[in-house]
Amino acid sequence: MIATRTKRLGLIIQGFCCCPPGARAFAGQAIPSSRISSMSMSMQLSQAVPYDPPEWARKSLLAIPKDGKLVIANLPTPLYQLYPSRSTKQGHLITAAFPVLGNLDMKLFVKRDDSTGGVELGGNKIRKLEFLLAEALALDCDCVLTIGGEQSNHCRATAAASRMLGMEPHLILRTKKADSTTTTSVKNGGNDNLSDLVGNVLIDRMVGSHIYTCTPGEYGRIGSQQIVERLAKHLTSLGKKPYQIPVGGSNGLGSWGYIHGVEELVQQWKMAGDQFLDHIVFACGSGGTAAGIALGIALAFAQDPEKIPTVHAIGVCDDPDYFYSFVAQIANEMGLVVESDETAEAFVRRHLVVHQGKGLGYAVSTQEELDFVMNFAQGTGIVLDPVYSGKALYQFANVVAENPNDFRGKNVMFWHTGGALGLFEKVQSLSSTISDIAPCQRLDLYGKGIGLNLTNTE
Repeated sequence: MIATRTKRLGLIIQGFCCCPPGARAFAGQAIPSSRISSMSMSMQLSQAVPYDPPEWARKSLLAIPKDGKLVIANLPTPLYQLYPSRSTKQGHLITAAFPVLGNLDMKLFVKRDDSTGGVELGGNKIRKLEFLLAEALALDCDCVLTIGGEQSNHCRATAAASRMLGMEPHLILRTKKADSTTTTSVKNGGNDNLSDLVGNVLIDRMVGSHIYTCTPGEYGRIGSQQIVERLAKHLTSLGKKPYQIPVGGSNGLGSWGYIHGVEELVQQWKMAGDQFLDHIVFACGSGGTAAGIALGIALAFAQDPEKIPTVHAIGVCDDPDYFYSFVAQIANEMGLVVESDETAEAFVRRHLVVHQGKGLGYAVSTQEELDFVMNFAQGTGIVLDPVYSGKALYQFANVVAENPNDFRGKNVMFWHTGGALGLFEKVQSLSSTISDIAPCQRLDLYGKGIGLNLTNTE
């Protein structure tokens, strides 16, 4: 399933992209040709390829996607070591953001699923959409309908991918501004102030999404599924054939995207040699990514339990019990076969640790969280977002600090799920810190006394 990449334009290689200077990429043998299929370059985006699950998944997950998967994402995504770094200066900058790294002899790795696509598709959602939209095409749907927050990464990726495939995107956005939007265009005097057209909303609009809004209260009282179903019924009455996708693309079919992702990771890690991967960490919002990774890791290491990594999902909304229950629901949708009388939720709880990481609330950032995002960017060159990846890694750093012996000398991998477009909504909160770490100075090229004097004195 995992395609090798040829050496061109300075990029390598056998299952990996290049990594930043000072970071350490894995190298190794090429992936067996028997597993090279669906990640090969596709000239027809709308043509699904058959999906052949890894043997460890085929035996335990019986609801194998019958419509195959699309080949839209840039896969495999890079995996490399961030800390310890070959650069002493960089190492100091990383430990400034994540102080416990230097005290515990930990190694920190990152898997860059923020690199799955361009600005339109990048992030974890496209892995799910490759399976979901393959089904939409198989059902001959002409439009795609989904729901999320105002700055939803999932809605943005769904909208762009739908357009790439010739389907019309319809997005329901949960926003406090719902009551201030109208059905009349701005050109004709209407009011339309969604995020002032920044970040994900800008991409939503650029690809011509049909956008509908609801308030957080309506979303909570009625429920996302019911709202989607009501709009789908309306679209059907207009003669359209909508394909409905739940929040985050998180259902049994979408979560196969991260079964596929775990297969990719396992093969990449084998190239690293004989070292163990001890911990996997990622942000958890709607639960589908957590389901795919937790089930995938549990099944991939079922025959070698001493080497199984601990999977940590950092919940950025809801509470851990909700996620355990929801991931179990997805596991049942995927046809999970468990031993004896064990329930799906009991299986999930054995193979997944969910941490409370929402802080002040979903998409609400503390100054400490934003400072962490800024410091991490300065130390690594990697941009985290304030809603998911940044909040998750910040909270995980606290978990490590509170339980140092659990992580001493361990290999920890952070699975970066993307979302950087969410930073644009936080510009005002970031501005003071940005001025401190990246000052801007006027050049005085003519000796007028207006800045840094670079007058030509020759």
